[in-house]
Amino acid sequence: MDRSLTDSWTLGGVPIPNRVVLAPLAGIGNWFVRLQAKRHGAGLAVSEMVSSFAVHYRNERTCRELLRIHPDEHPVSVQLFGHDPDVMASAAERVAAAGADLIDINMGCPVPKVCKTGAGAALLEDPARAVALARAAARGSGLPVTVKLRSGQRPGDLDGITTARRLAEDGGVAGLCVHPRHAAQRHKGQPNYELVRELVDELPVPVLVSGGLYTPESARRAFAQTGAAGVLLARGSLGNPWLFEQLLGRRDGEPGRAEILGELDWVIDRAVEHLGAERATRYLRKFYPWYVERLGGGRALQAALQRAPTLAAARALLHEAGVPAPMAA
Repeated sequence: MDRSLTDSWTLGGVPIPNRVVLAPLAGIGNWFVRLQAKRHGAGLAVSEMVSSFAVHYRNERTCRELLRIHPDEHPVSVQLFGHDPDVMASAAERVAAAGADLIDINMGCPVPKVCKTGAGAALLEDPARAVALARAAARGSGLPVTVKLRSGQRPGDLDGITTARRLAEDGGVAGLCVHPRHAAQRHKGQPNYELVRELVDELPVPVLVSGGLYTPESARRAFAQTGAAGVLLARGSLGNPWLFEQLLGRRDGEPGRAEILGELDWVIDRAVEHLGAERATRYLRKFYPWYVERLGGGRALQAALQRAPTLAAARALLHEAGVPAPMAA
């Protein structure tokens, strides 16, 4: 049977218009980054990972900023991380009240400060706790729960594959996303897509694939090779929301200079709306390199933008470099 990334489907009963998904991007995937992906065609967007403890204890900034959902970004999933089932249930209830359509649990983050708490990729070696967390999230929220995980912790380690099986059998999950690199690899090396193929053939729930999907060609190959229900775009979509359009057959070529600048203008405006001008000035410093690289800007411009004290100064730098300055925020 022919399969296409443009096919609609359902995940835990939630209708998804296509099979191209924005992956959770730690420290990046806020409401306007998700909305940007949806504007360019993503069928589903997943939030940056959010601490279940911060939500449970009603941390004001976490709840105000990380649980903010725009009306136009549905369907949307909020990703939680943590190690305590009771806290996870409480946080999931709060996420549901904020308007999420699904909840995703992070079981793949390799960052030591996350793993040392027993969360993230540490859960790959504790399938019983992984199952308890998934069940708690569903119990607390009443929403479909998915899990994103890695193949294992270290080279040759397939604990993540074992945990994926337990989650599908006992965890009540609606679906799984597998990044088939071990946690110690971070984002380096070739993903082992055959591991995803095995789970797709074996498990009774949808399995999606992530990792190494930087171009339309690599994403299409992974989709075909694995038989996955969909693809999650992560680092490949940074500063390149047009990748969603390319995968969905809505665009053939790359964006031109004016289009890139218009998109950066939109991002700057949304960052100000999200954080206010002062905080947005600092926050956008991690966004500029992705767009300036596409514009052909050199290291001097990149460095100057990192030092710009205000958004007005950043816009002036773009203008002085021969890049037409967007409208002032």
